[in-house]
Amino acid sequence: MQAYLSAQDDDMWFVITDGPIKIMKANTAIAITAGAPQWIEKTKLEYTPEDKKKANLDNVAKDILLEQRRIRIRLPGRS
Repeated sequence: MQAYLSAQDDDMWFVITDGPIKIMKANTAIAITAGAPQWIEKTKLEYTPEDKKKANLDNVAKDILLEQRRIRIRLPGRS
């Protein structure tokens, strides 16, 4: 199953193991210290099409896992 999910998208397995991806941006309102930017989460209005695709990976992964479970339940002689 891990190989199948990873084949769908490189980040798909990380969504399963680590939870939904958070889309971040650099916080320009706060002064940056020592060259390291502070990161904050983007609002949904700020999402690019690529951000939307990554944010939806959690839903896609859940759908794949649930469908696999439904298929296994329907097979005769399997528990």
